[in-house]
Amino acid sequence: MQIISSILNLQSFTVTDPKLLDILKQNQNRIKSMAMIHEKLYQSPNLVQIDFSDYLNSLTADLVYTYLIKDKGIEISLDLDKDIMLNIETSIPCGLIYSELLSNSIKHAFPNIKGKIEVKLKRLVDDFIMLRVSDNGIGLPQDIDFHKTDTLGLQLINNLVKQIDGTIELNKTGGTSFTIRFQELKYKKEFRSI
Repeated sequence: MQIISSILNLQSFTVTDPKLLDILKQNQNRIKSMAMIHEKLYQSPNLVQIDFSDYLNSLTADLVYTYLIKDKGIEISLDLDKDIMLNIETSIPCGLIYSELLSNSIKHAFPNIKGKIEVKLKRLVDDFIMLRVSDNGIGLPQDIDFHKTDTLGLQLINNLVKQIDGTIELNKTGGTSFTIRFQELKYKKEFRSI
């Protein structure tokens, strides 16, 4: 995956169209988020789960670097419960969801203004986990139905939330806030008869 990411990075140096460059950058971020999960998994003592809070810290730092947000006056606040361990079946879709939500806030919430993005990862009752990405930016248009949109990012988010059997809520008060609630997926062994 690192090789694919490097190829996309090299390709981006030859692209002058801003829309195409943005598409390359988005796909590179998606690949990086998956590669980072595998890297964290290999570093994990049990090779089955990763510390998702630690992963979100690393992914956030990578996206901050990619989008040069300090130059744009965007502040990111992380409020992450410690030691939320997730298996790879849950980590990959959740990582992609987070990457999409954070990237969307960085790119669209603050066109010419400074602002703040808040990220929360909390363990709830009954083994549920809540991931929230909120910003105090310009907000989504009031008439948008994020469940029925033609943008790849929001379609991907909705499909990934379904994949983890989670729920997603949008709050448009004072900016944009997406809240995802889910439980760790249980690994199912495939039984194959010979």
